[in-house]
Amino acid sequence: MVKNNQGERKFSGIAAAPGVVHGPLFSFHQGELEVPRYSVPPERKEEEIARFEQGLMETRRQISAIRAEVEEKVGEEEASIFDAHQLVLEDRALIEDTIQEVVETGFNIEYCFHEVANRYIDAFAQIDDDYIKERVTDIRDVTKRLIFNLLGRDHKNHGFSGMGKHVLISTDLSPSETALLDVDEVMGIVTESGSRTSHSVIMARSLNIPCVVGVHDILEAADFGEEILVDGYKGFVYLNPSQETLERYGRLATEQRHIEERFLEELNEPCVTLDSVELKVMLNIEGVEGHDRMQKSGAGGIGLFRTENLFLSSSTFPSEDEQFEVYKGLVQCMSPNPVTIRTLDLGGDKNPHRSLTGYQEANPFMGFRGIRFCLEHSDLFKDQLRAILRASQFGAVKILYPMISSLVELKRANALLEEARKELEAENVPIGSDIQKGAMIEVPSAAVITDLLADHCDFFSIGTNDLMQYLLAVDRINDRIAYLYEPNQPSVIRTLNFIFKQGKMRNVPVSVCGELAADPLFAPLLIGLGASDLSVSLGSLAQIKYLIRRFSLHETKLLAIRCLRCEDPEAIKKELEAFYEKAMGETIKVLKSI
Repeated sequence: MVKNNQGERKFSGIAAAPGVVHGPLFSFHQGELEVPRYSVPPERKEEEIARFEQGLMETRRQISAIRAEVEEKVGEEEASIFDAHQLVLEDRALIEDTIQEVVETGFNIEYCFHEVANRYIDAFAQIDDDYIKERVTDIRDVTKRLIFNLLGRDHKNHGFSGMGKHVLISTDLSPSETALLDVDEVMGIVTESGSRTSHSVIMARSLNIPCVVGVHDILEAADFGEEILVDGYKGFVYLNPSQETLERYGRLATEQRHIEERFLEELNEPCVTLDSVELKVMLNIEGVEGHDRMQKSGAGGIGLFRTENLFLSSSTFPSEDEQFEVYKGLVQCMSPNPVTIRTLDLGGDKNPHRSLTGYQEANPFMGFRGIRFCLEHSDLFKDQLRAILRASQFGAVKILYPMISSLVELKRANALLEEARKELEAENVPIGSDIQKGAMIEVPSAAVITDLLADHCDFFSIGTNDLMQYLLAVDRINDRIAYLYEPNQPSVIRTLNFIFKQGKMRNVPVSVCGELAADPLFAPLLIGLGASDLSVSLGSLAQIKYLIRRFSLHETKLLAIRCLRCEDPEAIKKELEAFYEKAMGETIKVLKSI
């Protein structure tokens, strides 16, 4: 925290959702959930279990209503977040453990469920995986809602409505709390914990609410109704901002809107560098939200279709035919542009529940995920491969295997793909003639054997999020050390360069689908290192395409050479910033002066 003579106090956090807002603050203190404990007579235990079942039904109904509201307000992709919430409520292991707790202890159902759920949460929170830790918030959200229903408490508005225009500050926000925000009143969000990739932040970005997370001690410092300014671009928060700060940010907000309008004006222009090299910027998608929206996006195709939501939105796995219809619709929508379908990446927070797989691991998140899960359940995997192959007759399709860590895994996956192909041919089912298969490079063990993997696939796709975390040994969800999660580390740049070089030597294209691809500072470097294409979220597409049209491929190669010579992160950062400022020229000149 920084103080000045005008009473202004400046806080730093993590920029999570872009935008600048200013207004009165409203602090939301969540506190601990108090759950009563009392003994239940043996003859009333069946009543407690029946009450539990009623509570589950009501909670499922409420979450379904929230999902429908989010789908209407924002879109299918954001609404699919709540499919995982529903799956928690259908987890037979959790339900049976709770019933067993009632039988063995004789305590009331609220207390027993709270105890069992906390054991799950504590176990998951200890797992050293950023994505899993983020989803612990989702489990807490569902747990709190169910307990509220069992206790007969109201939890619809959380005190957010009727306040007038305000900036909400809190320790954290759950996805359902964020989904129910009144966007006509909540101008911005500031939380003491959280990460850029949490479900709540994804929801805030989709609702166009500026957000800064990881702002320590702000609840203690802030007073109700105090003026606050939120800078969702750089991660700064000001309590009682000075007139000078308000004027400066007023100019910034105006110019930023003008810049975003410029991005959109060129959205459908060809994505060609100044030296006439055509590049593709494609989309990362979670679900099959809005075909019309994707067709009009200006994207060069789908660079990453995460298929997990098809499997998490139901208590049973979708059939081959059900999957085929989804893939077919997406391929037809994007034709003639390619669609890259990543095969099932269950594991981690996307827990293969006992109701789905027939058993429950003691520790379901460690080790058994991605391609390992698929190879273990080859029948399920082949159903998906068959569905993808069938959809390939309707357009260009690429198959991408997740979490490849060894050549053995890649060979086994390819063998199952070939089996699926031969089965369809024997059944006289038409399939496409040129289906490419690729490997995700997201763990160091895969990065160092790309020369071996290249002989068994047609392309690589780098998942920079996980790759960076494993390389740097940094839990990027831990906001106390998030600053160490620096993509401009020489180790990261050199590892990326090695992957691109191995791909080029063996004529295997290398795309990038992680967050770095959408970073305007790093996109030119990735292209200079050798990226064949970039895949980004819909919100980043216009800016990256606009940027590409303002530099030459030759310039990016020189940038890559300079960065590879740097010995420290700060030197690399300066090179990237200088390149970006030169490429964007007049577009950011005013912003820089502000």
